[in-house]
Amino acid sequence: MTFLRILIILGLTLGAAACSKFRAYNGPEVTRVVVYKSDRQMHLLHHDKVLKSYDFGLGFAPSGHKQFRNDGKTPEGEYVIDRRNPNSEFHLSVGISYPNPADREFASSQGKNAGGDIFIHGRPFKYRKGGRDWTAGCIAVSNREIEEIYAMLREGTPISIYP
Repeated sequence: MTFLRILIILGLTLGAAACSKFRAYNGPEVTRVVVYKSDRQMHLLHHDKVLKSYDFGLGFAPSGHKQFRNDGKTPEGEYVIDRRNPNSEFHLSVGISYPNPADREFASSQGKNAGGDIFIHGRPFKYRKGGRDWTAGCIAVSNREIEEIYAMLREGTPISIYP
């Protein structure tokens, strides 16, 4: 009977671990993220070597640089990964440091708010019908892909977002 209990507990533990959204990554450090909005391609690099590439969706107004809250655009420029959210409404997410001081200054000069809360994130079931470009300005990948990205990226990693 004790042996059977051990097997059941081991099975449940392994099953729970297999279903976890948290993955381990033991490969080379991601030293930079490069995003090409027009190609819908994101590359995670170790120096000049591409470690992994992903297709993605953007904000509902994908052309141009994000300037104001609720404009539906994804930022363009040089930022860093500045936070990680394991409890994201969008499965998992990693934050992008938009707005930077220049973004805030421009929006303020126009009498507007620059917005914020820009992330690379997954796509939960309730957003399954949003089309390709459906976010409010974030970069959206599949839930399986954000699990990999979340494991690979660290706070402080530079991210370059090109038109």
